[in-house]
Amino acid sequence: MKHYAGLDVSVKETSLCILDETGKVCRELKVTSHPDDLAQVLRDPAWRLERVGLEAGPLSQWLYSGLAMAGLPVICIETRHTKAFLKAQVNKTDRNDARGIAQMMRVNLFRPVHVTTLTSQNRRALLTARKLLQEKAIAIENDIRGLLRNFGLKVGIIGKVRFEDRIRELVAGLPELAEIMACLLEARQSLRERFAILHRKVLVTVRDDDVCRRLMTIPGVGPVVSLAFSATIDIPARFKTSKAVGPALGLTPVLNQSGESNRIGRVSLCGDAMMRTLLYEAAQVLLTRVQKWSWLKAWAMAVARRRGLPKAIVALARRLAVIMHRLWSDGTEFRWTRESAVATA
Repeated sequence: MKHYAGLDVSVKETSLCILDETGKVCRELKVTSHPDDLAQVLRDPAWRLERVGLEAGPLSQWLYSGLAMAGLPVICIETRHTKAFLKAQVNKTDRNDARGIAQMMRVNLFRPVHVTTLTSQNRRALLTARKLLQEKAIAIENDIRGLLRNFGLKVGIIGKVRFEDRIRELVAGLPELAEIMACLLEARQSLRERFAILHRKVLVTVRDDDVCRRLMTIPGVGPVVSLAFSATIDIPARFKTSKAVGPALGLTPVLNQSGESNRIGRVSLCGDAMMRTLLYEAAQVLLTRVQKWSWLKAWAMAVARRRGLPKAIVALARRLAVIMHRLWSDGTEFRWTRESAVATA
């Protein structure tokens, strides 16, 4: 008889439920959230496991890798789909969630999620840490501006290089305030230095990666966007067509159809939020800052004339994702004119 397992993971313990093919509960227990402990229970000869369900979360990559190495048929499933399935339960408990995930495995009603490789996870960690340091440094700068404004001291428009000199100039005659600002400026300087270290590491990684350098031939796409795209997509072959990348990153409108009602809403915003934000910023740069014209910019400007600039930026971000995936899959570089692309083909 076949068996199906569901795991509801928390930081310390994981609720585990095993069902047979008729839906009967065979075993329910709590196990320490570690791949070895879970594998010890699941590899019991009494179970002929067909599928093991694991909801995507902070520990899912680590647990998935450990269970897969143990030879178990583990599947990482999509969070939104799981939440909608488990919402039908009256009482939400870890035990009921594990039982619900096991039922999803039994009836084959789930949406699998791709678990990225170790290289992509390391790159993702680098980009996340870089972004965190940058945001904290900017937050300190904004707080300094707000504190000084209470005393009638206005920093004004100033670059990050001359920011510290400007602050010291404003508080020169105020000893108490100058001491407070010195602490904040020291913290800001430390964050900026650590940010520069991680940013250089990003540049070195991109320089040594052929795929990232090829993606950077697209106007508006820089080192951060190319590295984030390679870390997010991980394996381009997992998408059947390049057009499927847009919906996976939440850049396509949501369709709500019921009877005679057929409403097209805003973009779905599903998938990776950081990658979606970077693509939006790259589209903005291409439309507003890149001076050299290309067929891609001409297409986006035509959309902006018809539908407005905000919608054109979203449409361009979606098309950038499609083009980047196509270049990655084909091993080609961006063609600035359609004539050159046709000639190459």
